[in-house]
Amino acid sequence: MSSQSSILISIVGPTAVGKTSFAIDLAKTLNTEILSVDSRQFYKEMSIGTAKPNEEELKQVKHHFVDSHSIHDRYSVGSFEVESKQLLKKLFKKHPTMLAVGGAGLFFKSLWYGLDEMPTINPEIREELNAQYATKGLTPLLEELKIGDPAYYEVVDRQNHQRIIRALEVMRSSDKTFTAFRKSNPVQPPFYKNIKIGLNLDREILFKRIDQRMDEMISMGLFDEAERLLPFRAHNALQTVGYKEIFHYFDGDYDYTEAVRLLKRNSRRYAKRQLTWFKKDSDIHWIAPNQMSEALAIINKELDTHHMDQSH
Repeated sequence: MSSQSSILISIVGPTAVGKTSFAIDLAKTLNTEILSVDSRQFYKEMSIGTAKPNEEELKQVKHHFVDSHSIHDRYSVGSFEVESKQLLKKLFKKHPTMLAVGGAGLFFKSLWYGLDEMPTINPEIREELNAQYATKGLTPLLEELKIGDPAYYEVVDRQNHQRIIRALEVMRSSDKTFTAFRKSNPVQPPFYKNIKIGLNLDREILFKRIDQRMDEMISMGLFDEAERLLPFRAHNALQTVGYKEIFHYFDGDYDYTEAVRLLKRNSRRYAKRQLTWFKKDSDIHWIAPNQMSEALAIINKELDTHHMDQSH
């Protein structure tokens, strides 16, 4: 499989910006299939709170990595990198161009640049760290990271408990810093050409869409879905915006009105974090979700440049 003929077009952007419908239209135009790159749509038990493509949308274009795993599976970005690249090798035989769509920055990093090799983690260490976070919050974990790996502490998103826990579990499992692993392993370039398109909207419009979508999810039964998942709240898959707020509501930490306010606020904050992550990548071409002709122009221009480079 040569990088000359295989093209992966990634559609990225914040939650509620309109990635799903845009990607379906683009996939139909290009007669291809979609890889979902969303760290929560993998899980078949989580549907309403993850804004999965609906049945009608799934019928229009074949999607991969939607409902592919269970919350009871230990599924990591490393597992995704291996599985998605194996799948792409097969799919590129049918489709010279494939789409990847979602908002999970680290999962996209695995597709674009590959991941650093990390040590095997003892599951007990992960459980211990998750329990520590659940009972004492982020502060003691941040302190441990600051002392143990000051270089990573400086660059990590300190609001993102999953990243903090990931760094600490690597340190506790290996007696080496997370930074040491990130720097010591050169990554193989992918076997395909990457074209990256980012969707964004004026912030006020985006935030309004996030609030509206949360109202829709609630009317579709988000609170009932979260209640069914309550016994599994300690699972990694459920440490996420859209469920945690409702679990605390069921604990009696606050009333329904406050739960809804926090669901919306935290979703808006999540969108801001997604944008911050993607804006760091200068290869992403940013457009609005209604600019399909611009997207096709970007793709054609990138392909022309790519073919010229290949012919020299």
